[in-house]
Amino acid sequence: MNTKRNYAGIPDKYARIDDAKVVLIPVPYDGTSTWQKGADKGPAAFLEASENMELYDIETQSEVYKQGIYLAPAVSENSSPEKMVESVYKTVKNYLKQDKFVTLFGGEHSVSIGSIRAFSESFEELSVVQIDAHADLRKSYEGSSCNHACALHEASKNTNLIQVGIRSMDASEKEFMDETRVYFAHDLYEDWMDDAIGQMTPNVFITIDLDAFDPSILPATGTPEPGGLLWYETLDFLKMIFKTKNVVGFDIVELCPNENHKASDFLAAKLYYKMLSYKFNASKLREADEY
Repeated sequence: MNTKRNYAGIPDKYARIDDAKVVLIPVPYDGTSTWQKGADKGPAAFLEASENMELYDIETQSEVYKQGIYLAPAVSENSSPEKMVESVYKTVKNYLKQDKFVTLFGGEHSVSIGSIRAFSESFEELSVVQIDAHADLRKSYEGSSCNHACALHEASKNTNLIQVGIRSMDASEKEFMDETRVYFAHDLYEDWMDDAIGQMTPNVFITIDLDAFDPSILPATGTPEPGGLLWYETLDFLKMIFKTKNVVGFDIVELCPNENHKASDFLAAKLYYKMLSYKFNASKLREADEY
């Protein structure tokens, strides 16, 4: 991957590490996925789609790229899942120490083990909001605790984990699941968003596996599951989090690009930019609610 390009083709003055408030770390890793391969190509497809996206956000009436978005060199360590996780962890810690708003784009969900570990060490009483089709709570899978099927196991032990959109899991994962903090896709009742927000601590990290979305709007992922979330309900939930909590960072994973279906790449690009728009316009969104 050419790391000298700017995110979304933004002008150089908004892409320099010294001035940028946001850091974007690509992690093109696909070492433990067990069905369709290709998540390692996710970051490149996401970046290409981002370069073809309008940079004015209608909802927040903002151009959030002017906050500065630095596209970091990709984390390329792939010799083992454990070494990749450690490399992600060290990279995230480095940028957090520079007081950057750190974001990541995978790669498969195992990259989140390293990112969540870094954030949980850096922010007290951290809530992790996982938006995902799969529980990802296995302690170990195929000989490694750094497998994509184990992506949230550590977070379930060390953070306040809230899971949304879950509709696929193994029976063994029930041992590690707090079902009072799980919002299953088949049972999203009228006030579920308010209840989920009420369970969050002030500091929140969001991890989004793109298979959380229904395959009708995002089929290009390694393990698509029917019955997923839709676009505007997901944005409504994210907007509520950004308005009411201090979102300290986020990652987006599991885009498995399909040459014949670019809409998935574009959804991922738009989702990332929407989340930044909510982050840096949270006060404006709160003021709008008061009228």
